[in-house]
Amino acid sequence: MKVMKFGGTSVGSADRIKDVAGLITGRGQNIVVLSAMSGTTNTLVEIAGYLYHHNVNGAKEIINSLEKKYMRTIALLFTGVDYRMEADEEIRGIFSHLRSLCRDGFGEEDEKEILAQGEMMSTTLMYLYLQQQGVNAGFLPALDFMRTNEDCEADSEYIRDRLEELLAENPGADLYITQGYICRNHEGKVDNLQRGGSDLTASLIGAAVDASEIEIWTDIDGMHNNDPRYVEGTSPVAELHFDEAAELAYFGAKILHPACVLPAKVNNIPVRLLNTMEPQARGTLIHNTDRSCSIKAVAAKDGITAIKIKSSRMLLASVFMHRVFEIFDNYRKPIDMISTSEVSVTVTVDSPLKLEHILEDLKALGTVKVDENMCIICVVGDLHWRNRGFEAAALDALADIPVRMVSYGGSDRNISFLVSADDKVAALRALQSRLFAS
Repeated sequence: MKVMKFGGTSVGSADRIKDVAGLITGRGQNIVVLSAMSGTTNTLVEIAGYLYHHNVNGAKEIINSLEKKYMRTIALLFTGVDYRMEADEEIRGIFSHLRSLCRDGFGEEDEKEILAQGEMMSTTLMYLYLQQQGVNAGFLPALDFMRTNEDCEADSEYIRDRLEELLAENPGADLYITQGYICRNHEGKVDNLQRGGSDLTASLIGAAVDASEIEIWTDIDGMHNNDPRYVEGTSPVAELHFDEAAELAYFGAKILHPACVLPAKVNNIPVRLLNTMEPQARGTLIHNTDRSCSIKAVAAKDGITAIKIKSSRMLLASVFMHRVFEIFDNYRKPIDMISTSEVSVTVTVDSPLKLEHILEDLKALGTVKVDENMCIICVVGDLHWRNRGFEAAALDALADIPVRMVSYGGSDRNISFLVSADDKVAALRALQSRLFAS
């Protein structure tokens, strides 16, 4: 059994839904995970924004507009009167539920309920369309098995047990349809796995059913060796180690959600990245095997702030470091890059959240200098220190780019450079020319 996940662009229209239906039928009794139709989640976030500002009429106008879009999709998707009427009834029921949430006292729980409706609609349309096509599809409601624990982490044992029960209830299905992204928390309330969470859903399901492979279908033919939005001549990477894929995903490669790598890695389930628009393309295979001693790809992470703290006291180095990192820990603030000396430390963070308070606390330890509008350029591959020349090639490529920090040796998989956001594109292009030119 495989798990096949399709992103929002892949199911973004009636034609796309038909294409995906063709891709998933006749391939065995697999589990298909669907995101919301492209643009839907953003619209649902907009609706919640109006409600937080007590603008019920504004929210309802957006709901009406979104409903019209789905009614047009239904008209294009269903040729049979019975299935069209059933789809119409189901989708209108969801929009009626959305309107019922437009009320005073709107809060976080209501917002999560709203955000869950996108996946509810995409899976309803796909399930009914497959039935119209004569496919014996089974339906696995994600809210019946996908759950997080008190630490907001996946409750893997519960997921496995519930999936076994649900699959046993419908053993004769040709394939199974379920929602990505949405779940329940430990209190049984509707929640979600954050943006990009459909990838994590697929990985968790794959681990739960011991899948032979997890397929992630998007609108690009695999993970490219650089960002094709800024660099010409990029190409998909044929194979990656899980650790390499995790580094690229964390440092900006948007095709894969970083959190989805671990469940697949620890359960040794290969992940294949494929293109819905070009289903014959080879894509990228991610697994636990190293195939080549080489640099694989480059990624960039935007919105970085660098913070340098220089001790103004005669503190022991260990005491100074402890107090610095204790402050970040107190605010639960993750750090991307670190550079240290005996009396100073520079770190980078990727979010301004709570930054003002952190800086105030750090000033008690010494002089604080902040560099904003920075970017981390991450070069990924087999970068074990015994592999000669790889780090030198990356440094040589950036000879004309001012580099604020370098991180090397913390991982055998990457070397990271902190540069100004203004130099991001030049840095990506220089690395492409030096590392991947044929």
